[in-house]
Amino acid sequence: MEAAAIDIWALWWVWGLGAVALLILEIFAPGFLFLGFGVGAAVVAALMGVGFGPENAAVVAVIFAVVSLFAWLAMRQIFGVRKGQVKVWDKDINDDV
Repeated sequence: MEAAAIDIWALWWVWGLGAVALLILEIFAPGFLFLGFGVGAAVVAALMGVGFGPENAAVVAVIFAVVSLFAWLAMRQIFGVRKGQVKVWDKDINDDV
């Protein structure tokens, strides 16, 4: 008898662990680089946890990608570069000679 193959991408706790790992990684590499991916993985884990996640791994990957993109864009809009944050240099260090 063959054992039933477990599709690891269809397990909600795998996506949850991935979300936690990405959110921890964001602490070490700040700049909202991994935070959008962490939010995407958390949303996929929540959808699968309540039973709304699709069984097809390709559809799950598309949901993850779309949610991650929207999360990253939203955070970029909210926490992005503020006006006046860029330093403008009026004088060069070599001008005092």
